[in-house]
Parts: sequence; C-alpha cells; structure tokens
Amino acid sequence: MQNTPFKTGPITLTTTLGTNLLNAPTLTGGVGILPAKAYLMLKFMRVVNRTGTAATCSFFLGATGGSAAGTEVGASALSVPANSFVDIPFPPSGLMMTTADFLTGGAGTSSALTVTIMGEIGVMA
Repeated sequence: MQNTPFKTGPITLTTTLGTNLLNAPTLTGGVGILPAKAYLMLKFMRVVNRTGTAATCSFFLGATGGSAAGTEVGASALSVPANSFVDIPFPPSGLMMTTADFLTGGAGTSSALTVTIMGEIGVMA
C-alpha cells in the first residue's frame, strides 16, 4: 500500500519543551478486519520566527510529554533568526514514528516560533 502525504501546522511553540506536537493515530473499530497500526514518516519541518528577535527551539522523540536528554531529534537549542525560518530535513526515507512515539518540542520564547511538519502516513498490518 502506498503512503499518503500529510502536513500539520503551523503549530505555535510554547516554552513547555514537552508539548505534544504529533503522534500517529491508532486505528480501531470495524468488524472482521485484522488490527492495523498507522505510522508516520517525517520528511521535513519548517520553523518560522514571527518576531524581530532570534529565538531557540528543541524537538524530542519519545514518550508523551517527553523532553529527556538524548531524545532530541531534528534540532536541539536551534537558533531561528529574527523574521526568518529554518528548515529541518530528515533522511530521504524519513523518520518513522509509530503510535507509541510522540514528537514533542518547545521554544525559549513563548509564541515566537511556529512549526509546520510534513511527511507521509501509512498503515502496517
């Protein structure tokens, strides 16, 4: 089965580093079908600074609300220039997230940054 592209956001980042930004959906319900799990393949994130001052952001992959050291993904204390943006690419095959994985993140300045996340969603049996 072919994956389907998705885009989420823009999401405003707060100063709470463990804010849940993205999680693969669970697939439940139906009669007479085998259980299946959705997965996400992250391809690209764009972080936009809406203010006249540089601001930092960090992203994490792990448990809900997580921001533990060693789980950073894409960026850790990344500085985004004033009135500009930074693109964060992932490997061509993407960064896989299952229903157990949460992408969390936050910024050093509340409401200064927004993030848009793009990738693909698929289903595995």
